[in-house]
This record gives sequence, structure tokens and C-alpha cells, in this order.
Amino acid sequence: MKHIGIYSGSFNPVHNGHIALADYIRRQCGLDEVWLMVSPNNPLKAASSLMDEQIRLQLVQTALSGHTGLRASDFEFSLPHPSYTVNTLRALSLHYPEYRFSLIIGSDNMALFDRWREWEYIYTHYPVIVYPRKGDDLPALRQHYPKMQVLAEAPLFPYSSTEIRQRMQAGQSLAGMVPPAVARRLSELFPQYDLPAPAL
Repeated sequence: MKHIGIYSGSFNPVHNGHIALADYIRRQCGLDEVWLMVSPNNPLKAASSLMDEQIRLQLVQTALSGHTGLRASDFEFSLPHPSYTVNTLRALSLHYPEYRFSLIIGSDNMALFDRWREWEYIYTHYPVIVYPRKGDDLPALRQHYPKMQVLAEAPLFPYSSTEIRQRMQAGQSLAGMVPPAVARRLSELFPQYDLPAPAL
């Protein structure tokens, strides 16, 4: 039975940190694949700040080209909106009974986990893998959710999708933050920002 990690997020846009983290978790946890699942509408985020879902999906597909064991997924696009993780996991288990699914979340979401819809069901029925976010108290969080697998040594990156969007709007280079192919695609999609051409 294949073991699949579900790494769901806005990926608004995807960046090098997302890719490195997904690959680290895949190797560290012995997963067959990690699916970067593009969320069309995160209930905890303002929809107005999101790039179009098809654009975000295309950028993830571009970013993962050549990466073994990492896959872009639009599975949530066909589910009712907003996207609740419990609904996604149930639908995945129904559509892919031959796979075992684990949920990948950041420690910031671990701290809010009891606000999630039917969090008890998720916690009982699916393994949860947690990567650290800066400033979170991992020992305290572990006490609340002892079944979750916390990867304290997972890589952290000093930038975010929000910072990348801000740099785009300022016409600043995205070098080192996103794969060159993603930088080129962003330049094509958003010519109004006059982004510097990425290095070949």
C-alpha cells in the first residue's frame, strides 16, 4: 500500500521552501509520495489575497518538474468550497482506497488544530506530520497532541509567499526564492510588475 503525504496549502505562490520541505518530509518519513495539494479557498485566509487557483496549480506543476516523489494535486478543486481538510481526507480515502494518507501541517496549524472542523476525527483516523514554524513552542504542542509526529529538524526558510508577492509588486528579483522556471512564469503572467529576468 502506497503511503502518501498530503501537504495542502495556498501555494500563493509556491517557493523553494515548500519544495525542500516536501522532499525532506518524504525522505524522513519514508513516504512514497508527497502531494502538494493546492487549496482553492482556505477557510482561514482571505480569498481576495489569492492568485487564481489554476495559476497557482500551474506554478506548482512547474516547480515540481524533475522532482521524484513530489506531485501537484488539484483534487480539492472538485470538492465543495470552502475546503475543509476533513472533507478532503475522507474524499481521498474514498477515491484511493489502495493508498494510506498522512496529513502534513505546520506547527502554527498544530497550535490551532482544535479549531479545525472535526479535528478529533482527523486526529483519530489519519497520521499527522508536523514541521516547525518559527516561534512555536513545540514541546508544549506535543503535550496536547502526542500522536502527531513532530519533525523538529525540518528545514526552515527565511521568506514566505507573502514576501514573494510583495517583492513582485515592487519589481524586485525573486532569485533564490523560487525556481527559475517559476520566476519566468510569474514574469509572463504578471508583466505589470516588470520582474527582473531570472538567471538561466
